[in-house]
Amino acid sequence: MQRRHLLYVAAIVVVGLAALSGSALGQAGEHKLITPQEMQWGSAPPSVPPGAQATVLYGDPAKDGLFAFRLKLPSGYHIAPHTHPKPEVVTVISGTVRLGMGEAADRGKAQVLPAGSFFALSPGLAHYLFADEESVVQINSTGPWGISYLNPKDDPRAKTQ
Repeated sequence: MQRRHLLYVAAIVVVGLAALSGSALGQAGEHKLITPQEMQWGSAPPSVPPGAQATVLYGDPAKDGLFAFRLKLPSGYHIAPHTHPKPEVVTVISGTVRLGMGEAADRGKAQVLPAGSFFALSPGLAHYLFADEESVVQINSTGPWGISYLNPKDDPRAKTQ
């Protein structure tokens, strides 16, 4: 019985990987490689506070589908409490950031995350971020990417209108 169950699970995994390789990564044989020297940094989206830079590594955060992009955050950078409509998977590539959970930003309660740290957040989970030093984080999710600030006054898009 256990062997049949394992074979069933293995079959589901194989079918799932085949579907992923066909839909998420394009046609068979396609791949994308980017070295750090080839990354083109530009202004971050207007939905995050000014001062950050961004580079898209894969996909398009504004469209349906998988994407990966990096944010370069200057020392002292802060993103106020906010949520996202879809799961967000984040890796700290360099530097040190502090991730806090909840509706009020409290630097002292935020978890210190050095380079190499990883976190995954469910849709709608309120959180905030501080950069202790210049830091780079990689965000992986499915588009379209969105961010909703809990306090509308914290939304940088409202300040540019």
